[in-house]
Amino acid sequence: MVRLNEDKEIVKIIKEGLKARGGYCPCRLEMTDDNKCLCKEFREQIADPTFEGYCHCKLYYKDNK
Repeated sequence: MVRLNEDKEIVKIIKEGLKARGGYCPCRLEMTDDNKCLCKEFREQIADPTFEGYCHCKLYYKDNK
């Protein structure tokens, strides 16, 4: 299950960054399709059934429960 980070301040900051950058991860310099939220890195991580953790910018968390 993928959910938002429970820290509302982090969510607010990242969402503001996403809005300012047209949906591209504010934690990445390049504005490529791979860095559009949900980024390619996190999509690949959540495809792994054993992965549990945050995406790069800590907006999302994948839970194995």
